[in-house]
Amino acid sequence: MSQQTTFNLSLPIAIGSDHAGFDYKEEIISYLEAKGLQVKDVGAFSSESADYPDFAHPVATLVEREQAAFGILVCGSGNGVAITANKHQGIRAAICWGEELSRLSRCHNNANVLCVPARFVDDTVAKQMVDVFINTPFEGGRHENRVRKIACL
Repeated sequence: MSQQTTFNLSLPIAIGSDHAGFDYKEEIISYLEAKGLQVKDVGAFSSESADYPDFAHPVATLVEREQAAFGILVCGSGNGVAITANKHQGIRAAICWGEELSRLSRCHNNANVLCVPARFVDDTVAKQMVDVFINTPFEGGRHENRVRKIACL
């Protein structure tokens, strides 16, 4: 995976959730589509109980294969989807619960998957985090070497 500073928004944004994040996922999809962005929804497709790895792996795979600009994962705490996504090489999934964390995850860590803890942020904050995530470039510089050290070889 390349170290891009901004996202290629000609690609779709991959998004997934478990049952706890389903409503937020649907709201975020509508929000992104209203902005004219393409979205690839990998599920869940209802609020019935679902296992977060079933949705985190497909999102991470799309990002890993550069078939998506970046990913968004939503679950109750954000932890399960982040842990799962971060098993993939080249994925830097960050749990964020505010705009500043979203900004720092991009500019310092070059995060490429935003993990939203639906039970701990309201939908307005979730949408603000998405905007910040999309619009914040990776700074590179002193952060470049740190990000390169993340991968297990």
